[in-house]
Amino acid sequence: MKTLVAVATKHGSTGEIGDVIVDELRNAGHEAKRVDPGKVRDLSGIDAVVLGSAVYMTQWLEGAGDFAKKFGEELRTLPMWAFSVGLSGVPKGNVQDPSRVGPVLLAMEPIDYVTFKGKLDPTVLNLRERTVARLGGALEGDFREWERIRKWAQKVASKLDELEAKKK
Repeated sequence: MKTLVAVATKHGSTGEIGDVIVDELRNAGHEAKRVDPGKVRDLSGIDAVVLGSAVYMTQWLEGAGDFAKKFGEELRTLPMWAFSVGLSGVPKGNVQDPSRVGPVLLAMEPIDYVTFKGKLDPTVLNLRERTVARLGGALEGDFREWERIRKWAQKVASKLDELEAKKK
């Protein structure tokens, strides 16, 4: 199935997660492409959507939110999955209320929604971002769980296989 993986990323690490998801979908025989959600003009020819965003200040990035609002009606008719990436769940990280981010806030009902641990590299942050991270007690490092991300993407691919089989 032709799957659009729309990923809002600020410093690139969430985009790298999107790339792994695309690779797993392709390995399973699906056509998949990662795009910036702000650059999507329409969803014609798309069979399914995976929408993901980095989380900053407990919110999805604007591009992901705008995508969800712009294509809300279509997203309710397409198979859709969603993921967030942040430092929630990282030791010392602030516990995030999932009802305040992503699909719940945007009134979407994905087949599955997951939160992945992210990466904090202070060398790519501006002064304000470094200050907020320090004050919030965020730990530096790459906490992404690649095997967990791959397994989730494989679950998405399996569900796409099921949906495709039902079409035949």
